[in-house]
Amino acid sequence: MSASGYQVIARKWRPQTFGDVVGQDHVVRTLRNAISRGRIAHAYLLVGPRGTGKTSIARIFAKALNCTGGPKADFDPNDPAVVSIAEGSHMDVIEIDGASNNSVEQVRDLRETSRYAPAQGRYKIYIIDEVHMLSTAAFNALLKTLEEPPPHVKFVFATTEVQKVLPTILSRCQRFDLKPIPEDLISARLRAIAESEKVKVADAALACIARLADGGMRDAQSILDQMISFCGGEIAEADVLDVYGLVSAATLAGLAGALAAGDHRRIVAIVDECDGAGRDLVRLLTDLQAVIRGALLDSIAAGGSSTKLGGSPMTTEQLTRMLDGLREGEGSVKLGLAEKINFEVTLLKAVEASRARAIDSLIKELAALAGEAGTATAAGEKKKG
Repeated sequence: MSASGYQVIARKWRPQTFGDVVGQDHVVRTLRNAISRGRIAHAYLLVGPRGTGKTSIARIFAKALNCTGGPKADFDPNDPAVVSIAEGSHMDVIEIDGASNNSVEQVRDLRETSRYAPAQGRYKIYIIDEVHMLSTAAFNALLKTLEEPPPHVKFVFATTEVQKVLPTILSRCQRFDLKPIPEDLISARLRAIAESEKVKVADAALACIARLADGGMRDAQSILDQMISFCGGEIAEADVLDVYGLVSAATLAGLAGALAAGDHRRIVAIVDECDGAGRDLVRLLTDLQAVIRGALLDSIAAGGSSTKLGGSPMTTEQLTRMLDGLREGEGSVKLGLAEKINFEVTLLKAVEASRARAIDSLIKELAALAGEAGTATAAGEKKKG
């Protein structure tokens, strides 16, 4: 294939139907039901982190509404109307970038054109991405149309920062919150893509890519694309670790175990090893917090203690203090001049914090001991009497 005909994985494998969407079953199910039951609202707001499927779901919803014989959730991907929406050439599906079309004049133009009947499909659908970038005046210009829209007009808004959207807009939309996609679902999707692309990827490498993506499918696909360019037809875990400065799961578990055991010498040795290998210490701190959080949740579920960190038993209080210590050191590691030193100090402080005792729990223990001593004394005196 020529260079001009190449399509990146994130675009080539973009979801084209509701069945292709991964990790957002609650949104897909609601939209499918709305279509099948004829309860299609005039405005929808899709909220969520980057790369979780907001724009893709908006386009799929537009396909379902304007497909031949629609609305129908199970449309034919090869339907000419559906193909034209996917290609961006459908006259009645208008995609607008809120970041570059955020003035009140542009929204007024939208309001004027929305009055006209659809030219091709059943509905005129406006998809506004990054809607939070609209100015206050633009939002206000949009309000009247949202309040009393023509029956043939549907709006689908997408945003990563819903707190910036005016409450008056929010109250006129059906809101859907998209969640970060779990790592196992990302790995499964990447495995299917790799098999189709005839690329051999180790399971550990897929797990690293999924961890690096932070719940974003698009990010994961872009990372896989880059790794294919770097490695060719076979990708190992070490390749991903080297390119992105990640630490292996085994090293991460070893560091977490050293924290739990309070082994200062081992902590410093592991940090030296990671720094010498050019690993990203900021990313390591983030991954370490995720491991500690997993142990914290395990201790809560187990009734107050966990041995997930290298077998060393730790109470919920200790894990909470350790996690808080790591969180407090984030700023100095990210922005400080001596990243390695700040990282080491953060880890050692977290260890000391986990071994400190809360004053209220000490008071309770002392009170309990004093109560027991008082009871024993009273019993002794009564026996003498």
